[in-house]
Amino acid sequence: MKVGLYFGSFNPIHHGHLVIANFILQHAHLDQVWFVVSPQNPLKRSAALLNEYHRLHLVRLAVEGERQLRASDIEFKLPKPSYTVDTLAYLQERYPHDEFSVIMGSDSFQNLTKWKNYQWLVRNYPIYVYRRPEHEKLPSYPGARQVEIVNAPLLPISSTDIRNKLKKGQSVRYLLPDSVLEEIEKSGYYRQ
Repeated sequence: MKVGLYFGSFNPIHHGHLVIANFILQHAHLDQVWFVVSPQNPLKRSAALLNEYHRLHLVRLAVEGERQLRASDIEFKLPKPSYTVDTLAYLQERYPHDEFSVIMGSDSFQNLTKWKNYQWLVRNYPIYVYRRPEHEKLPSYPGARQVEIVNAPLLPISSTDIRNKLKKGQSVRYLLPDSVLEEIEKSGYYRQ
């Protein structure tokens, strides 16, 4: 099975994430895209993160009923902070017959040299890079197995903006799936 791994905090997941995942799923002829919820990204502050199990639950709600989109808690089982190369090594060992690729934004791709063992990552895994505004100039990585720049449709939605709106009591309707919004409202997430 060909699986695209879409790593992120998903704090919270929104329609922009889902549109990108669905586009790359079809464009790259993948069998599935897994939203890999990162408990702790080594390059981001963790103080602003909703608990990882709550974020995972929101992702599960967002992809419920979708055969080809899946929420993954694989990094919950690994040491923190989460390093993509460690997750890939673990997945390859656990699912030796599956073919994994990595999905990332051009902002992450520009910062790849800050990632643990990034050379191993680019040599061993296909990478699908979706363009993000203000991150147009992309580096090349000699020896990369496959890097494909994908012009996925981008919705101008950010998790940060959603969290800020929720704190102010403003509406975030239409920015995220109804099931996710209902759970956020019911549980009072991001209100403080």
